[in-house]
Amino acid sequence: MSLSNGLPDPYSSQGGSANLADILERVLDKGIVIAGDIRINLLDIELLTIKLRLVVASVDKAKEMGIDWWERDPELSMGARDRELAAENERLRQRIAELEPARSAPGEPAPKESA
Repeated sequence: MSLSNGLPDPYSSQGGSANLADILERVLDKGIVIAGDIRINLLDIELLTIKLRLVVASVDKAKEMGIDWWERDPELSMGARDRELAAENERLRQRIAELEPARSAPGEPAPKESA
């Protein structure tokens, strides 16, 4: 469909979804980086700098680029949470093992716990 001026109608649904799907597939396959900085100055004194970096890519492409932080984040990954709990559990077991011999030496009565 085209408008009266001969230009294609940008809101036409004919072929638009296929083109959007192709573009999305290409972006996810190749990846895209968007970068920008925001600086706020007052009388040549820098008050605030914000650096924005956005990477849009598929999970496979992100891993290929070395980006896999979601696999180590305990809030996002059950495997990371399990590893974190296992490490904490091991530290607690070692601490208990260190404290147990100090509590009662062999042949001596165990100290009475105060209430």
